[in-house]
Amino acid sequence: MERVEVSILDRQLTLSVESAEKEKLLSSVKHADQLMQAIKVSSPNLSPERIAIMASIKLASDLMSMESGDGPFKGVQFGDFKSKIEDINAMLDKSINALKTIE
Repeated sequence: MERVEVSILDRQLTLSVESAEKEKLLSSVKHADQLMQAIKVSSPNLSPERIAIMASIKLASDLMSMESGDGPFKGVQFGDFKSKIEDINAMLDKSINALKTIE
């Protein structure tokens, strides 16, 4: 593990990261910091905690809207895929419970 110093929303943090993941972590920190700084500029009276919450909601929304690349799920948004999997799991649970009553 390697320790790296980063700055997020004008606060210095020390994080541990595997050497192979360092560049991805630094890129992620930069993206999160840019988003938080933009929120801070547009709403300067917000507390750092509220800025962090708003940024995490935005990042989660972006993730849920991402589409898969190549393969059988090409073009399917993650949120839609997750919803379909939950529907299939519910249907399987219902069927299993129905089979249990037959015994």
